[in-house]
Amino acid sequence: MKQTGIETNPTAITAAVETILSISPIEDDHNTLERIFSQPRWTLHKALTLSYAIAFLAENHPAVVICECDLAPGTWKDLLDWAMVLPQPPCVIVTSRLADDYLWAEALNVGAYDVLAQPFERAEVIRIVSLASRSWHDRCSRSSASKIRALHAA
Repeated sequence: MKQTGIETNPTAITAAVETILSISPIEDDHNTLERIFSQPRWTLHKALTLSYAIAFLAENHPAVVICECDLAPGTWKDLLDWAMVLPQPPCVIVTSRLADDYLWAEALNVGAYDVLAQPFERAEVIRIVSLASRSWHDRCSRSSASKIRALHAA
């Protein structure tokens, strides 16, 4: 479709490349997620340790972080505490082979976006990550709009 000499694509917004950070000491988890996110729409970065993940988050701004429940040293809660001080905190999705109601309730109560059980089911992973991404972008848009309104009011 052309409008005023500029070619537009109505699906361009949904076709943007999305950055995801996967944090797990288990290489098989990363390999599974790489197969799930092999589409050009996704760019998956992997971290084997919490310290590497924190360094990555300090310089990059992924919308979604998929974090194994148990990291040595540290846990998903340590990551969540650190991520929440970022200007645009990512949506953190906790993963576990032993995901149960307790973990799900705890994760949501302290600010995680959701919990994914392992082994990963492709459709469920894509659904949860897509919703988390949309939530993050909506939150960023609202934050930007609030800042613009505050500047105009000043």
